[in-house]
Amino acid sequence: MASKKFGFWFLWLSFICVIVYVLQSIIPGFTDGLLLNSNVFRGELWRFITAIFLHGSVVHLIYNLFALLLFGLILERLIGSRNFLIVFFASGVVGNIVGVNFYPSSLGASGAIYGIIGCITIINPMMMVWAFGLLLPMFVAAILWIVGDIMGVFGFGGNDVGYIAHLSGVLIGIILGFVFRVLYVKSKNMSERMKIPDSYVKDWEDRWMR
Repeated sequence: MASKKFGFWFLWLSFICVIVYVLQSIIPGFTDGLLLNSNVFRGELWRFITAIFLHGSVVHLIYNLFALLLFGLILERLIGSRNFLIVFFASGVVGNIVGVNFYPSSLGASGAIYGIIGCITIINPMMMVWAFGLLLPMFVAAILWIVGDIMGVFGFGGNDVGYIAHLSGVLIGIILGFVFRVLYVKSKNMSERMKIPDSYVKDWEDRWMR
């Protein structure tokens, strides 16, 4: 299914997030010029993309980096670098396009990461992942994350979380997951790739969860 060339974009995107956060910390006004807010309606459309790479705190950054490194590796290995970038940016941008209508300002890669999660869930729903302190099938973990965000939309969660952007991102990821599955799941290459991520997840758990 995927090109043999593996670009390690999950790493490059993580590195960009770190560099951008450093710039946020040392350059006054840097964040204000790039975060998502109503200025997009005045023609500042770059904010739909730049806001993806901004983060509000070190904790926010670390949580997103953990998810991007783990799930990004899995998805890029499954569908290839080009398709991975399509999922990342489509989910992040659409999440921002929807979110800007509900939040006065927002930032972060969560919408894009939820898109990655949604795509993996459709392509390999039985892959085992560590979530909520348990080893769960990917589709179960995804359902729990989605339910948590739906509850957040109705007030059962923090007020500074872009739940609607998350849900928009995961929806795009799910749609793209079906597209990739319909186009490629019958191919031998795709079948082989779908078996690989479990070992990556196990290695990750052995390294970080002990």
